[in-house]
Amino acid sequence: MTAEVLMSWELAEVYESPHGKVRWDSFGEGETVVLMHGTPFSSFVWRDVANALSARYRVHLWDMPGYGGSAKFEGQDVSLAAQQAVFTGWLRHCGLNEPSVIAHDFGGAVALRSALLDGVRYRRLALLDAVSVRPWGSEFFRLVNANAEVFAALPPHLHESLVRGYLTTAAHRELRPDVLDRMVAPWLGEDGQPAFYRQIAQADERYTREVEDRYGDLECPVLVGWGEHDTWLPADRARELARRIPHARLEWIPQAGHLVQEDNPARVTALIMEFLAS
Repeated sequence: MTAEVLMSWELAEVYESPHGKVRWDSFGEGETVVLMHGTPFSSFVWRDVANALSARYRVHLWDMPGYGGSAKFEGQDVSLAAQQAVFTGWLRHCGLNEPSVIAHDFGGAVALRSALLDGVRYRRLALLDAVSVRPWGSEFFRLVNANAEVFAALPPHLHESLVRGYLTTAAHRELRPDVLDRMVAPWLGEDGQPAFYRQIAQADERYTREVEDRYGDLECPVLVGWGEHDTWLPADRARELARRIPHARLEWIPQAGHLVQEDNPARVTALIMEFLAS
């Protein structure tokens, strides 16, 4: 893919899920690898890593309902339980049996729930700065979660400034202006602004509480990767997650905050490549 194609980043396929249309795509040849984004992101954050992995693997990506190019609408259920149901259904729709899964942030919780509650099997599972053990979410995230209706009423220009400021705190390094613009865009406008607050309002730690005690039941090889400078989900969460999965391997990603794919894509790609080949 050229840099221009990577920046345009449109997913061509559609899956009609119970919670709205899901945009997804796949490319490359080889064993199946599924890349899962977190919140408030989309598959766009995987563009560089996906491009590199596609030289050896068949890479599948998707935008969760309520995110990126997927459907956003009033009354939409975008909770962890809903995303779990959609992910499990999408895997079956695509005929993906026992794929390797690389999951970031909120996507980690989705992948864990599908495995432990729906019996989905993975060849390998990498959890990068994953929402997985309580407490989770930044201070800002928890503030909005408790006051979503107030924030949703912000004038559009103030909302955009808030989203821009919030997203910059996910990265350790300064985000390129065009990259930040692309990340902010899905959260603007009549559909995007309410969707931004909807996904935060529906965040509930009970969805990880339901499975936290079962992480040790995972049978596949597990990698826990974490940005050394993550301020959204600090290092103690990484250590606790690795403790709950006794056979997991814990790796720190240098020069990276929460958004490891943007801060250090080369190291993230190398780590994933090595894990998939081991």
